[in-house]
Amino acid sequence: MGDIFLYEIMGTAMLTLLGCGVVANVILPKNKGFNGGWLLINFGWGLAVFAGVYVAAKTGAHLNPAVTLGLAASGADFYDPGKAIPVNFGNTIAYFAAEMIGAFLGAVLAWAAHKQHFDEDAEPATKLAVFSTGPQIRNPLWNTVTEVLGTFVLIFVILMFAGSPSGLGPLAVALLVVSIGASLGGPTGYAINPARDLGPRIAHALLPIPGKGSSDWSYSWVPVVGPLLGGALGGLLFLGIS
Repeated sequence: MGDIFLYEIMGTAMLTLLGCGVVANVILPKNKGFNGGWLLINFGWGLAVFAGVYVAAKTGAHLNPAVTLGLAASGADFYDPGKAIPVNFGNTIAYFAAEMIGAFLGAVLAWAAHKQHFDEDAEPATKLAVFSTGPQIRNPLWNTVTEVLGTFVLIFVILMFAGSPSGLGPLAVALLVVSIGASLGGPTGYAINPARDLGPRIAHALLPIPGKGSSDWSYSWVPVVGPLLGGALGGLLFLGIS
């Protein structure tokens, strides 16, 4: 359990440091990457996953409660090179806690890297968007459907990777995240990961950011519930066909 806590914190922190970092680079004023566009954000998040997976490879690099839940629903053991990590309450809670803590810490580091740009004049919604997702058209039902579908694709395809001889590993997962962002990410900003959204949202609420405005807690349940449902459905479908 100690390894789960250590490596999943480090891996998820790397994920949100680089993922929130690319968003900051693209949308905060006076950054060199300002107005770099949606595809830069997609590829930045994909490469953030790539880095996080390598950092947390020792414990299977879940980095995401939806992955943890999807693996459990699929009937698979949690992975550790050379042995299986049993699916039980203690290990599951360790993954969830580490993912949340890591996501929070990575977001704080992303803020530190861009602190001067957060101090510049920008809309409160822009500053929040560095940390967490929000819908382009606010409709909680359909926003949740979008998050369910995106996370279902993530978990189901990752599980299908396990039977592939390609050996692409982290690169395959990174490209999958890029694909989800490019194809399904526009309506909600594609959280597809409860920790990735909630941990940074808490960081936004706590950090001393001038003019940051609300953390939009009324929406915060969507990028938690949607990904968890999508992860479970992806795992159950894989279990049903395997």
